[in-house]
Amino acid sequence: MKYILETKGLTKKYGKLTALDQLNLTIEPGMVFGLLGPNGSGKTTTLGMILEVTKPSSGSYLWFDEAPSANSRKKIGAILETPCFYPYLSAVRNLRIIAKIKECRESRIEEVLRQVGLYERKDDPFKNYSLGMKQRLAIASALLADPPVLILDEPTNGLDPQGIVEIREVIQQIASSGKTIILASHLLDEVQKVCTHFCVLRKGQKLYQGSVDEALSDQKTIEVAASNLDHLEATLKKMNGIYKVEKLTDVISLTTENGLSTESINAFLFEKGLTATHLVKKSGSLEKQFLKILNEND
Repeated sequence: MKYILETKGLTKKYGKLTALDQLNLTIEPGMVFGLLGPNGSGKTTTLGMILEVTKPSSGSYLWFDEAPSANSRKKIGAILETPCFYPYLSAVRNLRIIAKIKECRESRIEEVLRQVGLYERKDDPFKNYSLGMKQRLAIASALLADPPVLILDEPTNGLDPQGIVEIREVIQQIASSGKTIILASHLLDEVQKVCTHFCVLRKGQKLYQGSVDEALSDQKTIEVAASNLDHLEATLKKMNGIYKVEKLTDVISLTTENGLSTESINAFLFEKGLTATHLVKKSGSLEKQFLKILNEND
């Protein structure tokens, strides 16, 4: 299997409004893929069409290198709307109902509750759950049939900082098990922390698709400080593998070639009789890259 999902010219129009315009996407097995864009960019429209909730105006898509079918739909766990469960029933009883609907084993209930960190609260009624816990239960329900693909629409929307961290950790743990995850979000920081790949949508058009690491590669820097910044700056300019040295307020920012480590910089400075008081690798910001992509497409 080459692709988990492939879309070809996927388009959705509502009268004169084009919600999605000729979307071409390829998502490979094991990716944590983010659909990134502001509200109204076409993220939810895309998810609705690939899940057969909404019919495309034109274009096509393939799941697992095959035309969509009832069999392929069974391999996908999805959360598109606000979590909806019976408020007076416990997590276990709600999941038992869902297991019957999905015709999957009830023996999976304990496993998925542990997976999303709700096992200790499994007998509490849903109405007593926080918003973050409700979202985690929704993820548990999507995992009941053990699908290889999980689709999440704005999974951290409306959550407080603690809830965002909890959902992020759940997503990272699920991804580490080998599942492919497709999520839509407008939170750049969260996409950077959980996704391996992403695309940028704006007004229904795809502006960019690639890996997070590649997108941030030209932003990666190393910060260095020493007791004498002027001497440090002059010394670092003589080191091979560094092609930009920028003196900031209290540190020197370095743009380096790939493969140049903080250890090699520290060793070079030691040989020159300098001791680094600060030496940190900075990974870059997806927010900067996002704004750059938008500006390039204005």
